[in-house]
Amino acid sequence: MHVPKKFQQNDPSHLKGIIQQYPFGTLITHSDTGLEANHIPFILNQSDGKDVLQAHLAKVNPLWQNVQDNSDVLVVFHGPNCYVSPNYYPTKKETSKAVPTWNYIAVHVKGVMSFKHDAEWNLEMIDQLTMQHEQGQTIPWSTTDAPEPYIQKMLSAIVGIEIEISSIQGQWKLSQNQPVRNQEGVVSGLSEVNQGDTQKIAELVKQYALDY
Repeated sequence: MHVPKKFQQNDPSHLKGIIQQYPFGTLITHSDTGLEANHIPFILNQSDGKDVLQAHLAKVNPLWQNVQDNSDVLVVFHGPNCYVSPNYYPTKKETSKAVPTWNYIAVHVKGVMSFKHDAEWNLEMIDQLTMQHEQGQTIPWSTTDAPEPYIQKMLSAIVGIEIEISSIQGQWKLSQNQPVRNQEGVVSGLSEVNQGDTQKIAELVKQYALDY
């Protein structure tokens, strides 16, 4: 990923925060069958003191047979993003020298992937994944809510994934390359649009570009 200096994000807490807030990642692999992308919810965890991503896929997915253990992989996580109109820039009204763009947050994780066939490991991973996403429920669901034979049957139908992280790269493209009055124009313009991530991006421009 090409990241201009103004958009670089190197703070580990911010990078990991996006993975935790937007855990549905795109796993990109390469094997003899070619390039492949799979869309999977991940957990950011630690194993033997190292940062890892953990997840699972259906056993009927041939990925675990096509990609060798300990292969290099890339996982892409997308944070909030939205379209930015040149009409938001005060300088556009003066010079007409402006073009549309897109503001976004993205995190790329590179690492080494291994497959897990141990039912106990997979159950613990499923429990952690479930806890993370059920915490907003009035009565959170857990694997113990289902009959144990049913859970064991479900576990036999999945393959676990663990990716030992070798690098994390982030791009926070939030109008940092614009003069302050254009940044303020972006905040004002996006704040009036209640669509998708416009409100979130407006707040992020305040935080990372305007330093409010």
